[in-house]
Amino acid sequence: MRSSTRLQTWRNRPLVFLFGPTASGKTALVESLFNTGFQIVNADSVQVYRHLDIGSAKPSRALMEKIPHHLVDIREPWQQFTVAAFIEEADRAVEAIWDDGDVPLVTGGTAYYFKHFLYGLSEAPAADLGIRAALQSELAAKGPLALHSELEKVDPVSAGRIDVHDGYRITRALEVWRQTGRPLSSFALPSEPRHGMRPLVLCISRGREELVRRIGLRTRQMFEEGLVDEVRHLFAMGADASWPAMSAIGYSEFLHARDNGCATLASIEAEIGRDTKAYAKRQVTFFKTFADLVEIDPDQPERVAKVLEDYLAQF
Repeated sequence: MRSSTRLQTWRNRPLVFLFGPTASGKTALVESLFNTGFQIVNADSVQVYRHLDIGSAKPSRALMEKIPHHLVDIREPWQQFTVAAFIEEADRAVEAIWDDGDVPLVTGGTAYYFKHFLYGLSEAPAADLGIRAALQSELAAKGPLALHSELEKVDPVSAGRIDVHDGYRITRALEVWRQTGRPLSSFALPSEPRHGMRPLVLCISRGREELVRRIGLRTRQMFEEGLVDEVRHLFAMGADASWPAMSAIGYSEFLHARDNGCATLASIEAEIGRDTKAYAKRQVTFFKTFADLVEIDPDQPERVAKVLEDYLAQF
């Protein structure tokens, strides 16, 4: 699609973002309010991977048959899926959904996917393969926690945004620091939305205590649904710290326990709960940086429906 045509198309077509922290109730809201005339563009960095179903709270097959989903199960767990790849594939999905006569709903919990999809990539330099290879060796030898500690010293802003188990994003931030002497967080994003897009940006808001309660229930439910067997299957496939998918919460804790020993299932479950709560706190902080954010209460669907109706009436 030519740039002028794309600008005209994206500016004049409806596009909805729905995000919220882990366990806030995104899937239930999708099922109740977006079941007709919408197609989903997944913006969860773990749900893109095959074989990671329970720990990523992937939508059920029944829901994906009811509402078409894009960008789910599109990579093997040992493959890298960069933000640039997400933008490219999400662009294609959005345009295909419009061609079908439906409204794209970009939904998930990976905040930086939304930020870069809306504004594009930052002005940070391209990869330096030599520095990257050295950092990959350090990651394999020391583990992500050690590199995250190093990142905290040189780029505390990025360190605060990146999970301590996310080896890819940690090494990328350190790569930029070693390459330029500047923190990754100092490189600005473009100031205007890509393609002139005008999305409705919805964010689920829940009280802290309620969110903590829901995270505890979600964590327990994952174990009851067979998370341990799912992880055993990944280990049987050869999963290790070099697999990008294994840096995700719900999987990295098992990997750490396997490689270091002396952990019980109860302690792993507790660690997953702690990591998830810390991640949710970062999500809430990052989501609030979006301009024109509309906070919604998922327990008041009629109000959400009115916001949605008013937005769609513009097109």
